[in-house]
Amino acid sequence: MDDVDRKILAELQQDGRLTITELAERVRLSVSPCHRRLRALEHSGAISGYRAHLDAHALGLTFEALVFVTMRAADRDTVDAFEAAVAAVPHVLQAQRLFGDPDYLLRVITHDLPAFQRLYDDRLATLPGVQRLSSTLVMKSVVENRPLPL
Repeated sequence: MDDVDRKILAELQQDGRLTITELAERVRLSVSPCHRRLRALEHSGAISGYRAHLDAHALGLTFEALVFVTMRAADRDTVDAFEAAVAAVPHVLQAQRLFGDPDYLLRVITHDLPAFQRLYDDRLATLPGVQRLSSTLVMKSVVENRPLPL
């Protein structure tokens, strides 16, 4: 990956809807070489997809919480079952396995506190292998959806 590839990635992180012509202009390439580089970045996995960034508040998803999960056991079957089950919960925006205690950090979004309570009681607390859940509410997001540093 060279500086031109990094410029292509930076531009696409800012606006994934750029046409190939606009992208080529911004990175100072002609259309054909820019297109070849873009396809190579996609095939290498550096670009894993394109999607729209939605505004959660505009969609009524105004309640965000961080949920810390401590597991009963850390054997492969328990971990696999938990990870598959948590991946199937649409309100879990991120799930990260951690070193130490707790075992997982979940970023969860819902419409309001009652919706979060139902999700917590009915889905999260019943996930395979969960020993304990602890949550904290997000007051505000200071940095989010930041482009990756290139």
